[in-house]
Amino acid sequence: MTGGRCMFANRIYNADARDMSFIPDGVVDLVVTSPPYNVGKKYATHDDSLSMEEYLDMLEQVWRECYRVLAPGGRIAINVAGVDRKPYLPLHAYITLQMIRLGFKMRGEIIWNKGASVGVSTAWGSWCSPSNPTLRDLHEYILVFSKEDWRMRHRGETDLTPQEFVTYTKSIWEFPTVSAKKVGHPAPFPLELPARLIKLYTYKGDLVLDPFNGSGTTCLAAAMLGRRWIGVDIDPGYCALAERNMRALLEGAGGTGLDVASGAAGA
Repeated sequence: MTGGRCMFANRIYNADARDMSFIPDGVVDLVVTSPPYNVGKKYATHDDSLSMEEYLDMLEQVWRECYRVLAPGGRIAINVAGVDRKPYLPLHAYITLQMIRLGFKMRGEIIWNKGASVGVSTAWGSWCSPSNPTLRDLHEYILVFSKEDWRMRHRGETDLTPQEFVTYTKSIWEFPTVSAKKVGHPAPFPLELPARLIKLYTYKGDLVLDPFNGSGTTCLAAAMLGRRWIGVDIDPGYCALAERNMRALLEGAGGTGLDVASGAAGA
């Protein structure tokens, strides 16, 4: 664990992740997130009308803040899919270049194979014709980077089993998707995604951050696994949803509740 007891952890902040000044430098052990895709999905106060250049600039500002708050040797895992089709935009490639430019060391990429849980619908394009067949994306990427060092500078108690280590260090993961309607967010990822990353890349008691917190899945996984957590989201509605989800978990586990803070307030 990179620090002792801290007042800024185990909180959800309604704030813009381009300015996370409420989090001190070098205290986060792992960032797990999935940025809004800027493709017309209804992300409430996330601006889905940004140009690609504006969108990438927004992301780069967030990644720069993530670099600041990460401890040396800390990791960041970004879940992302390709967007649009005319032309197809390899968002994972743009983000990879951003991260390297900011000084992150790339550790690799994981392919999340969603094929087993995807229906039989076809993508837009010609049907059974070479005229304009369109590929169907049955996978997403999880891009993994570290700050400064390849190794974490501290050790602690791990809860990773040998079998989990063998499975999680493979570059292809397979588990089902979750329903956006059920979760209440347009692009949710399943609990297993952050849970695997948290067990693989952190010790018990370490601090996990999600700067695009959404419905709070990353924070829920962190809490369930005995890690400290911070969730940041610009939309107050998603912060309220994440608060309800976390409160249900903590109260069910005998917890003491949750503090939802304004990004303008120090902690």
